[in-house]
Amino acid sequence: MRKSLFGISAVMLFNVSIGMAQVQDSLLRTPLRWDLQTCLEYARKNNLQVQSLQQTRLSEEQNMLLAKAAKFPSLSGAMSQALVNSKNADPVVGGFQTQANFSSNYSLSSSVTLFNAGYLNNNIRQSQLNVQIAQLNVDAAINSITLQITQAFLNILLVKENIVYLDTLLATSQAQLKQGTQQYNAGSIARKDYLQFEGQVASDQYNLIAAKNTYRQNLLTLKQILQLSSAVDFDIAAPDSLAVQPVLPSLQDAELTALQLRPEIKASQLSVDAAALELKKSKAGRWPTISLGASLASGYSDNQSSAYFTQLNNNFYQRGVLSMAIPIFTNRTVKTAIEQSKIQIEQARISLLGTRLTLDQAVEQSYISLLNAQSQFSAADVQFKANEETYNITREQLRLGAVNMVDLLQQRNLYIQALQAYIQSKYSAILNRKIFDFYTGVPVTL
Repeated sequence: MRKSLFGISAVMLFNVSIGMAQVQDSLLRTPLRWDLQTCLEYARKNNLQVQSLQQTRLSEEQNMLLAKAAKFPSLSGAMSQALVNSKNADPVVGGFQTQANFSSNYSLSSSVTLFNAGYLNNNIRQSQLNVQIAQLNVDAAINSITLQITQAFLNILLVKENIVYLDTLLATSQAQLKQGTQQYNAGSIARKDYLQFEGQVASDQYNLIAAKNTYRQNLLTLKQILQLSSAVDFDIAAPDSLAVQPVLPSLQDAELTALQLRPEIKASQLSVDAAALELKKSKAGRWPTISLGASLASGYSDNQSSAYFTQLNNNFYQRGVLSMAIPIFTNRTVKTAIEQSKIQIEQARISLLGTRLTLDQAVEQSYISLLNAQSQFSAADVQFKANEETYNITREQLRLGAVNMVDLLQQRNLYIQALQAYIQSKYSAILNRKIFDFYTGVPVTL
């Protein structure tokens, strides 16, 4: 049975490898432009960690089928053909003669366990729990990957929006440089002011190039999380709109919901139940095991004068056995198994408490991060609008000659700082809201 299960697992892993290769080959043919949902769906189906855990679940399903099959009678058959060559004494002429004898034996045997103190039933229940735990581990891995992909996707959107603003700033600087060139040629401004226009364009070009490099790097990070080949032409499809949700949910409700829905909590709870069943299985070792066996057999030998089928009929016998195995002294193996099972139960309970505490702390930390992010976004939004308006006024004043280049650059730097703070706080608030909602079972969408 172990060889069979190993063979099944090997075939499954081989099929998974072939499937992954086919998927990667198909992705190389056309450029990919995926939104967040497409990324998440692809990761659920093709992530190697998820697939490995799914194979573990399939293995546990095979163990469950094996546990159920143990309640049914077994049936085995045996057949042997023997040729014996020997020397026998000849009473007539004396001496020895060589004689070969041919014989055949056929048998069928079956056995079934009638009583084993509930071991088989508890083993079935435990294997069913192990299947559920394996599936919950798959769900937990998918949750972890979902958050990683969401964060990477939002980081790309952040840089993408930043590129749009930086591109607009560069266009503004280039327009100001064109205007400054005209003024310099006309003698309206000094060469020092003209060089400041040129320096500003170069600085904006540098910032734009750096942002585009960051965009490519964040795109690479998402590809690596998705486990896409480096040869795949990949980019994201941005949503039409993305806004911060101002309404704050309740922390207490979120914690209760998370404890009820999160797969890691369910898996830990089922692990306690599985350990309790293991204790029952261990205690069954103290009780007798009653089994019923039956066998049918017959045989043939050519050293008899009877015909083949006549011998089979004459030699046919039936055997039924009711047996009881009573453990009397087991060198402490049963007692040790019981004590080890008790320890496993306590370890499972401790693990459950640790998992609950970790989740509770994660939800609370997510809630605090969300509060901070939304507060920062509110402040950054006001600051950005004020600096944007002031910057636009200063640009117009510069065009009219009411202010000099130094005043414009100062206001421009304040505007860029406010812009960066606004974009960072916006996506930080969106990401933290997605994480907090995800703990409560809300699917991630953009």
